Amino acid sequence: MADDYLGRKMEEYRARAATPAVRRAHATLNGLLLKNRSYRGYDPRYEVRADQLRSMIEVNTRIPSARNQQVLRFRPVLSDEAPLLLPLLHMGAALPELHLPLPGTEPRAFIVVCSTIPENRYVDIDLGISVQSMLLRAAEIGLNGLCIAAFNAAQVRETLHLPYDPLLIVAVGRGAERIELKEISAGDDHSYYRRDGVHYVPKVRLDDLLIER
Repeated sequence: MADDYLGRKMEEYRARAATPAVRRAHATLNGLLLKNRSYRGYDPRYEVRADQLRSMIEVNTRIPSARNQQVLRFRPVLSDEAPLLLPLLHMGAALPELHLPLPGTEPRAFIVVCSTIPENRYVDIDLGISVQSMLLRAAEIGLNGLCIAAFNAAQVRETLHLPYDPLLIVAVGRGAERIELKEISAGDDHSYYRRDGVHYVPKVRLDDLLIER
């Protein structure tokens, strides 16, 4: 029996060696950037987990920080607390007639970003790097998000018992919208809009971003 066992194992080894390895395609930066859109409507059936928010926050242990000050702090908010936060937020300011998010598509998870020191230009530099990095991580793990700057900071701090003032809130979930980029010239209207169920986001074309010699 021992000989049979060793023979079978050798055959299995040879079969594996003869089969080409299947490699998972790694997400490219360009692909993640295209997926990293601002979603204002989310799939209510999908519940974001604590470990997913932690994975997003973890990127802050590896990204640059102005003067290496590392003063940002992060409060994850899951579905049990999300209803407390929602009334304090405003989403989709450029489309006030839609009253976004639409009923039933509200985000059910958030990351509240705070700072241990008063806001200044260096804190704002860190904030931009941090939030973009977290949203790219969200896209990598199959989630979507939205940066929210319109909220009642005092009430958010009181509701969540935060030790610091909140600077920005990131909604997190699985997006339930169709979003497309639209190339524009620098002088065109930059406002996002919706048409036939599609959310269009104008982006200035590369040639208009370049400063000529």
